[in-house]
Amino acid sequence: MLIKILVGGLLVFMVFNLFKAMMIMLKDNPNGPSMSKYIGRRVLTSAIIVALILLAVATGLITPNPTPH
Repeated sequence: MLIKILVGGLLVFMVFNLFKAMMIMLKDNPNGPSMSKYIGRRVLTSAIIVALILLAVATGLITPNPTPH
């Protein structure tokens, strides 16, 4: 259960960074923070999510669906 909460929280954090980058892109302030900072956080968060899911499947904390249909 903890792994699912952690992945859910990371997904929310990833979407937050996506919208933060969008707001910076729309403002187009040259003195403000860079949009790539938030896009980089989003990419790092998605890599952490994939690694966490792979680790959880490998250790048996979560099990994949045996019948995908």
